[in-house]
Amino acid sequence: MLRWIKPSRSTQIFPRNLAFFRFYALVSTYHPLSSSEKEIEIQRIIKIVNDHPYPDRPLHPTLQQHVPPSILSTPLVENVLGRLFASHSNGLKAFEFFKFSLRQAHFRPTSDAFEKTLHILARMRYFDKAWELMEEIQRTHPSLLTLKSMSIMLSRIAKFQTYEDTLEAFERMEKNVFVGRKFGIDEFNVLLRAFCTQRQMKEARSVFNKMHPRFSPNTKTMNILLLGFKESGGVTAVELFYHEMVRRGFKPNHVTYSIRIDAYCKKGCLGDGLRLLNEMERVNYLPTVETMTTLIHGAGVARNITKARELFDEIPLRNLKPDVGVYNALLSSLVRSRDVKSAAALMDEMEMKGIRHDGITYHTMYFGLMKSRNLDCVSELYDKMTKKNFVPKTRTVVMLMKFFCESRQPNLGLNFWGYLLERGHCPHSHALDLLVTALCSHGRVQEAFECSKQMLERGRHMSELVFRMLERFLLQSGNMEKLMKLDEMIKRLQVFLPPSRSHATGILSPPTKMN
Repeated sequence: MLRWIKPSRSTQIFPRNLAFFRFYALVSTYHPLSSSEKEIEIQRIIKIVNDHPYPDRPLHPTLQQHVPPSILSTPLVENVLGRLFASHSNGLKAFEFFKFSLRQAHFRPTSDAFEKTLHILARMRYFDKAWELMEEIQRTHPSLLTLKSMSIMLSRIAKFQTYEDTLEAFERMEKNVFVGRKFGIDEFNVLLRAFCTQRQMKEARSVFNKMHPRFSPNTKTMNILLLGFKESGGVTAVELFYHEMVRRGFKPNHVTYSIRIDAYCKKGCLGDGLRLLNEMERVNYLPTVETMTTLIHGAGVARNITKARELFDEIPLRNLKPDVGVYNALLSSLVRSRDVKSAAALMDEMEMKGIRHDGITYHTMYFGLMKSRNLDCVSELYDKMTKKNFVPKTRTVVMLMKFFCESRQPNLGLNFWGYLLERGHCPHSHALDLLVTALCSHGRVQEAFECSKQMLERGRHMSELVFRMLERFLLQSGNMEKLMKLDEMIKRLQVFLPPSRSHATGILSPPTKMN
């Protein structure tokens, strides 16, 4: 058994604790939760949702039993949904939690909570459920429908479906979802952005040429297209479209300049970025904190740490307040210059000034430490992070798991897996792939099986490649019962989850015992 994976006694959810929950519900009716109590409740609810055995049992009765309606404030629900999104939780379970919240008489839903739920569903390609949610909100809470919710849906359809499907979705929203709303340039800009964010500039151009007679474009329209060319084509494409934009009679604004500066900075052309900064100021567009952040990043890409520090020091002189993004930009510049010692000192300075480390801070620092192949320093930063109960974003989880496993430290990977599960985080399948591969290569097939089972229990797929590897090891060790258990769980999930070529489909033919 994996002792470290079991939740502590205080966090397990059993019927014998019902009396406590009923008492707690009564008390919380009269005593608003403090910030620390809210944080505890948020983590507890996330754990209930993520640990729930899906699809074996419906989630709603469990929520009804263990989540007192009186604690479901708007900020708490938004926080829970935001963290379920960040942890790549099963979309249908997040959907069930949002629907459960809607059923509480005192709860007042917000656009933010709705948009997070919609984003979770659309990201996992539950498009039928996403449409169901949008149309239900149109009937019951139409004020929650925003351009952001439209953007979330269209960008995911543009990513996972066809050009025609995206146009049909736009028409469906106009007719069935945003009923009574006259679509204008703002809605057209959302459609364009959907293609641009997916770097589908051929499709974006086609939509623009096809529909701009109906929707008269504005400077924001052109900036969206300019941003798309920056993300997909680089400096040359940006400058070509910029000149086209000017020829069409559109006046560049501070957003236009910021996009062009970013395009040059990403290519390491810091001099051109600074030239545009001077030009921007000459036409009375003052740079923002975001503009300065971009330039500091650009100095890092150009390996010009002196200029990065100079730009950083200019920020208060420009009556701007440095935020975590500015510090992360300088941190990245130091890491690119392999000055990990100064980067660590900068992290300390952030703490002294009350600027909390975020996911990018940790990711950047881990990247620098891993480049130096210093396992002790990575472990030290990992210890500091876990003592703060900080759960990193998915790409950092995968990066850490890869580092632990490739450093032949499967115990560190296993402990990290347990840390994530205990905080209600459902790790990404890539993290599982790395951990299972490392465990199997060290002959720890039982633990590899347990981790895979935990992932499937939380309603998440495992990859076909890793299932085949685990299948081989289980057959070699004569663990037919465990293999059949995984096969049963995988095939049950296929009924509910969208299909994917990379996901495991279970045993292809009746297994035979290997000698």
